[in-house]
Amino acid sequence: MADKAPPDSPRGSAGGTPTRRSERSRQAIFDAALALVGEVGYDKFTIEGIASRAGVGKQTIYRWWPSKAAVLLDAFTAGVDDYSAQGLPDTGDLAADLKSVLRATVDEFNDPAFQAPYRALAAAGANDESLSRTFVARLMEPGIQLYVDRLRAARETGEIADGVDVRIATEMLLSPFSQRWLMRTGELTYDFVDTLVDQVLHGLRPRG
Repeated sequence: MADKAPPDSPRGSAGGTPTRRSERSRQAIFDAALALVGEVGYDKFTIEGIASRAGVGKQTIYRWWPSKAAVLLDAFTAGVDDYSAQGLPDTGDLAADLKSVLRATVDEFNDPAFQAPYRALAAAGANDESLSRTFVARLMEPGIQLYVDRLRAARETGEIADGVDVRIATEMLLSPFSQRWLMRTGELTYDFVDTLVDQVLHGLRPRG
């Protein structure tokens, strides 16, 4: 059956640069997936719906992706390399730098266009270990690493104590943020992230 065709990639027959037609189809599929999941939710989000919105056959989608979650993951993480290449600011003021980035993240996470696919992937990943691990590796881990690198630099300049485990310190910053957003335990606001940064850094500063 066509739906069981092995996945490949939208590339030309030589395996080099994607053909213009394939690249247009790929982008149309991505745009359709991101729009559709926001309109109908993940439960009603289907390969057939994506295909109809994108103007392609569903067999085309199944050739490139094995499931609706895989399509959504690729669509949502398409720009992750550009994001991770930017790095976090390093002005010499760690608190100001972290607050600046987390305030921008508040704006992003409060954007409905961002929320719908991210929440859908988080929900799907809760029941799909492979999807969850891929999502973490491709999207979350590059972002986490930016904080790890910034905190490591701060440790080297004495802004935080020598013995601080920068990976755990990063999770101390990001986990309350994620918990509040994902479980809706409170509003994501600038005041929240400013207080979060101040309290975490209070425990990380050198003593004496």
